[in-house]
Amino acid sequence: MMVFYKAGLAFLSVPKTGSSAYETALRPHADMVISEPPDLKHAPVYRYNRFVRPMFLKVCDVELELMAVMREPISWLGSWWRYRQRPFMRDKPNATHDISFDDFVLAYMKGQRPGFANVGSQFKFLERQPNGTGVTHLFRYEDQIGLQSFLTDRLGVAFDLGRENVSPTRPLDLSRDVETRFRRKFAEEFALYESIPVR
Repeated sequence: MMVFYKAGLAFLSVPKTGSSAYETALRPHADMVISEPPDLKHAPVYRYNRFVRPMFLKVCDVELELMAVMREPISWLGSWWRYRQRPFMRDKPNATHDISFDDFVLAYMKGQRPGFANVGSQFKFLERQPNGTGVTHLFRYEDQIGLQSFLTDRLGVAFDLGRENVSPTRPLDLSRDVETRFRRKFAEEFALYESIPVR
């Protein structure tokens, strides 16, 4: 998570949406950067609302706008699946080296997810809170031009974006049956993603 006080903006770090690369590029311009621990770096809207928002509201009398990035849901799960195939993950409980993408998605759809597929939910991460706190500026991960243009204009800075935490390259072979079941069970994820305009 990064806070840009003068710009009145907090950038929430949705996992597997390039947040580490943006953190590296924008760190010199941020007033607050939370990069550790992961539970705070990747604080969802509800955690921001409970802990970070009151700090700025009560001390500074400022209500920050929130921005975040969402990845297409199948691509997002695919990124997790590939990420857990990095060489050092082999033989660790959450490794996915010997698990097909079909089996990974099927495991994700279970009520009690096994550890390797317990990766959360973008929809829950971004969910608006009862008091109205929610993401004001939501971007598609696939719309990097729109995202970078917004940040350049809002922050008044130019920046170079690198690549970090790159997952191994593997095709996302998802069977039609599993995809259909996934789209039906997690329709809210797809509806939210489709509601985001390309800028």
